[in-house]
Amino acid sequence: MSLTANSSTDFSKLRVGIVHYWLHGHGGGERVVEALAGMFPQADLFAAIADPDHVPIPLRSHRLTTSFLQKIPGCQRFYKYLLPLHPMALENLDLSGYDLIVSSESGPAKGILCPARSCHICYCHTPMRYIWDMYRDYRLGLPFGVRSLFSLGAHYMRLWDTISASRVDYFVANSYNVASRIRRCYQRDSVVIHPPAAIEGASVASQIGDYYLVVSRLTEYKRIDLAIGACMQLGRRLRIAGDGDQYRYLRRIAGAGIDFLGFISDEEVMQNYAHCRALLFPGDEDFGLAPVEAQSFGRPVIALGKGGALETVVGAWGNDHWTPDAPTGVFFAEQKVESIVDAIRYFESIEGCFDPRLIQAQAQRFSLSRFRSDLFDFIDRAFLEHASLYHREGTRRQAGTDRVRQEMLES
Repeated sequence: MSLTANSSTDFSKLRVGIVHYWLHGHGGGERVVEALAGMFPQADLFAAIADPDHVPIPLRSHRLTTSFLQKIPGCQRFYKYLLPLHPMALENLDLSGYDLIVSSESGPAKGILCPARSCHICYCHTPMRYIWDMYRDYRLGLPFGVRSLFSLGAHYMRLWDTISASRVDYFVANSYNVASRIRRCYQRDSVVIHPPAAIEGASVASQIGDYYLVVSRLTEYKRIDLAIGACMQLGRRLRIAGDGDQYRYLRRIAGAGIDFLGFISDEEVMQNYAHCRALLFPGDEDFGLAPVEAQSFGRPVIALGKGGALETVVGAWGNDHWTPDAPTGVFFAEQKVESIVDAIRYFESIEGCFDPRLIQAQAQRFSLSRFRSDLFDFIDRAFLEHASLYHREGTRRQAGTDRVRQEMLES
């Protein structure tokens, strides 16, 4: 995609900075950074903390600057515990001289200090969950003696997070779900541009296996335990692809028929998507890439009927026994084992209603090319508007200075 096509701005001649909260894996946030880096090959990268061994390969050709937190021993492992230091770390990153700055936010990335002439656009995956929507869940999951310290730190971070939102010129939300959170937390409007999913090369398999699938980081709020409980109760096979801090706990509660694949290659993930009976998606997600990826292989999704899944899945509601004309999945209403059990039973009762080709077509709405096109169109308009406002403000200030000077001469 040419960055100068249909644009009055030659972005290839601008200094561009891309800021990410921390680079230590390859999730949805890192995929957006990869897409941004592809749009702006000359861009420099900034992050509070980065794990060199896990920086995605497409980003390694870009100059990467990290904060002073990078020098703390064990920072890649304990980066979340360093959260109270992140404001200072980000504010000390030097972004002077950059014309366009794009921050990728679900941590505190937007808190950088930018020159007034720079256009700062924040692509927001979500306001920080652990200090806003999921604050109480995170607090209860901590040891009793740490909770008071966490509460103090979270209170301070909420104040700073709200203030730092005023440093952003334009917000882009990854879903309407997140746009509502941005409005509630920051009192700012945003434009919704869904993130890109890895759907290139996906194809519909001729034969389907007898297993359900989960593809996820194994963290508490993803609620993988519910998927395990439902499949054990029904005696269904379940494959779980992913790793995380709940891996050992989930292994302990899992019984026969629950297979943990761990961290597997992209090719292995694709094979599991292509042949699964359906994807199970029990978490309340900001957007959620796994349902889109599963649908790109023509596979249905059984998802919680909240959050981002409502924007990516055309779901039938099992409790009402209502099925849309071209369903791509089934929704359940509550994060309970019984609710997922009912949804799986309903899915199996209407399994013949699902057309893999129509399901695959639904996923095309979230392609990388569509993301780049929509985001570049927005950045182009925002950059031109910001430049005009900055020039107008400079002209106004200069006129005021000239007027004062003239009055002094006349006196």
